[in-house]
Amino acid sequence: MSKRFGAVAACDAVDIEIHRGEIHGILGENGAGKSTLMKMLIGLVVPDSGSILVDGASVRITDPVAAASLGIGMVHQHFSLVEALTVWENVALGDTGRLSRSGVRDAVGDLSDRYGLRIDPDALVADLPVGLRQRVEILKCLRREPEILIFDEPTSVLTPEESDDLFRSLRGVVEQEGRSVALVSHKLTEMLDVTDRVTIMRNGSVVERFVTTEVDAGMLATAMVGRDVRLRSAQEMSQSDTRERVVADGGGSLPVLEFRNVEVRESGGSLELDDLTFSLGTGEILGMAGVEGNGQRVIADLLSGLRNRSGGEILVNGSVVDVSQPGSAMDAGIAVIPEDRHDSGIVLEMTVAENLMLSDPSGMSSHGVIDGLRREKMAADLIERFAIMCTGPDAPMWTLSGGNQQRVVLAREIAAEPTVLVAAQPTRGLDVGAIEYMTDQLRQAAGSGVGILLISSELDEILELADRILVIYRGQVTGEMTRSEATREKIGRLMGGDIL
Repeated sequence: MSKRFGAVAACDAVDIEIHRGEIHGILGENGAGKSTLMKMLIGLVVPDSGSILVDGASVRITDPVAAASLGIGMVHQHFSLVEALTVWENVALGDTGRLSRSGVRDAVGDLSDRYGLRIDPDALVADLPVGLRQRVEILKCLRREPEILIFDEPTSVLTPEESDDLFRSLRGVVEQEGRSVALVSHKLTEMLDVTDRVTIMRNGSVVERFVTTEVDAGMLATAMVGRDVRLRSAQEMSQSDTRERVVADGGGSLPVLEFRNVEVRESGGSLELDDLTFSLGTGEILGMAGVEGNGQRVIADLLSGLRNRSGGEILVNGSVVDVSQPGSAMDAGIAVIPEDRHDSGIVLEMTVAENLMLSDPSGMSSHGVIDGLRREKMAADLIERFAIMCTGPDAPMWTLSGGNQQRVVLAREIAAEPTVLVAAQPTRGLDVGAIEYMTDQLRQAAGSGVGILLISSELDEILELADRILVIYRGQVTGEMTRSEATREKIGRLMGGDIL
């Protein structure tokens, strides 16, 4: 299968075989061609050349309806739900013939029990958190009983327990009913735990094929990136415990960031942050774990000046800061790496140099006029310091890879020498090599005394980096622990709303 977009070969003569009774993993860096390949299989992208065979017969898939008629279904990473409709109504979309409300509702209940994805069929999708919306997407696909199921990052917004339940059910379906699953994921542990075989893509081509039982995480990472990569490991985490004890022993010093009974309401009046109280110490990495949609993004937006409080106080170094005033958070020493860099972190149409000075152009200007030479020098220094791969300061941001775009954001925020660094989903969409670099930079920043609020839906990231862990559910803290006290099971239960 081949597909080009202009001069870029998204997929270059890719061959892949998916067998009945197996879960087949597709692994690769961001931009490796995985999603394009899957979109060709589901009919969202028409290939330039190549062929698709289902049960040995050549087929032409021009749209998702044609794919569905061949027994192919896909659960997309980005939702395609109608918020104004209920769960069962969304599941029923696309049905033909007479609609049976009770029949669809019963089907939702049966599938929910069968796959461990319990949900209220009558709930309005607009009222559901992100994790439950993902369940609706999965149920929509499973209801059609496809013979070939394609999952694109299906567990990104599920708790560990929900992920385990889903894969346990899929394994049963694959083995007992002879169906096939293609799993696209960036999680190495997921690939090792769940799949039977793995196909690895790099730069639009297949570079390796493995039987999962014959490889380890290091081999997958090396094939994926093309070089040796340091991975998260239990040894590394235990070595990091030394820094945890140092931070903890430094108690008594003034917190660099405090939330005191902070409330934030959405336009409809419901609480997004509910009496939220926590503190962050100097040089501490405070991990905030939780299923997406439980208030994490609200916290980052609040500290970016994009949202307003309806109650409570935020303090930096003991002084109350009105973060709703433009520039006040930055002036107080707060820097933010947003969870969606394209939405609120960079401007793709601007150059690298322009993006690097977005937060505070004052040092680059004189009497309101930007000094081009100073800007170019600053940008060149940061490009070298943070090893940003680009053609130079004048390179448009859209020409950079996702990992290098994230380095621009990181460079800009750390160069401001903040007191507090909010890192929201800092490694999302990055390959293992870029993740290695990002985590090293966060450690170095904490080592220099910066208090880091690490907001992440990746438990491995939280457990590797954080000195102390908070779990947030529906805008409230449901638990707090040091890393040495934390387990995946304990955090997972708190993420689901349990109070331990």
